[in-house]
Amino acid sequence: MNFYSVRDLRTDTKSMWENLSSGDEVVITNNGKPSALMIDIPEGAFDEIVQAVRQAKAMVAFNSMRRKAAKAGFLTDEEIEAVIADVRNGGYVE
Repeated sequence: MNFYSVRDLRTDTKSMWENLSSGDEVVITNNGKPSALMIDIPEGAFDEIVQAVRQAKAMVAFNSMRRKAAKAGFLTDEEIEAVIADVRNGGYVE
């Protein structure tokens, strides 16, 4: 995995493309933090790659929600039923 800054995109594109074409991933950083990932897409595999990336992003989001829920505390079955009842009666406000 190779790291390039946003500035490197303008000044060192040849090296970046060489890394991509050799199968390495390229991480673009902005202010020292990773902000984008570039990968080589084999011919004929675009749809599969996009699908895999979307699945990975969804899994990251799901895991993040699970961590937040665990940190906030889980609701009991009774509490869930009470919230559902409140929503059905138009009384639930978050």
